[in-house]
Order: sequence, then C-alpha cells, then structure tokens
Amino acid sequence: MAKALFHKNQRVYVKPVGTWARVERVVPQWTKGLDEPIRIFYDVGMGRDFGTEELSPEVSGIAGSGEEEEWRILRVRNKWQSDQETSEHPYPGTFPVVITGETDWGGWRVPGAEYALSPARIEQQARIIVSAPHMVGVCTTLCDGLKAVDGDLPEELTKALRLARQILAYVTEEPG
Repeated sequence: MAKALFHKNQRVYVKPVGTWARVERVVPQWTKGLDEPIRIFYDVGMGRDFGTEELSPEVSGIAGSGEEEEWRILRVRNKWQSDQETSEHPYPGTFPVVITGETDWGGWRVPGAEYALSPARIEQQARIIVSAPHMVGVCTTLCDGLKAVDGDLPEELTKALRLARQILAYVTEEPG
C-alpha cells in the first residue's frame, strides 16, 4: 500500500521539468476492496500528475563547509486543523519540525497549539535552530582568526569577538 510522502502546499522539485512547484492536490489511486490506495500521485499544476519518484522535497538550511551538522526544516501536516482554518499561516496546513539527525524523525518540535498562537514567530525560531550549527562555525572562525590581533581591533569588533567567545563557551560547556 502507498503512503503520501508529500502534502498539499509543500514545495517540491519536479525532476522531469527541472523546476520547483507547490503540491496543489494529493491524488490517491484506489482499488476496489482495499482500505488504502495502491499509488499516490501529486498535482503540481503542470498539466499532469507526478509520481513520488519524480518529485524531491525541499531541504531547508544553509550550505556549509561540511564540518557542521546539517540540520533542516521538514514541513509536517497539521492533523488538528484544516488548510482553511490555517489560511493566515505562512504555510497553511503544516508546521515546521527541525530535523537534527540523519532520519526524518529526530529533532525539535513545537506543539500545534503553540504554533497556532504565533506561526511567524515559530517559523523564525525554526530557521534560527537550523542555522545554529553554522552560527557556531562562524563564531569559531571569528575567534580563531582574530586571536593574533586581539588588541588592535575596533571597539565593535572587540565586542563581537567577546560575544562569540561567550557563545562558544556556553555551547561547549559540559553539563553538571
């Protein structure tokens, strides 16, 4: 039986066409006597339905040096509210989940009720969390690169360097 891998309003890359599109409609192919569809197609507004193998999900995040962890935002279907109820949200019918591992099930999530209170704030928080490994890399590069010229820096850069060192000390601090 088939399970839908993409959902309505999700941004996907359409491989045969070579462009990005939004899923307008999930189209299940049913067979008489079965409780679940045998295949799932997706209408992305390009004249025909596309199969799962022809689409790729959008991966959120920043291209890094490869040393940092690659965290990403995955859009998850909102089970408790319809697209119409969430039409004012940035991505109607979905909420962000920050994936911090190789699999799509580990990471940080926010309760749906909290997301409904302030979707723009939660979207920004998700982007900040995804960017955190890269920000640590920037802090490390800043601290390492400015070690030699510590006393000859403008005041603004000295403050930034001090803050970067505090951030790195906090992030690398051992619990207990």
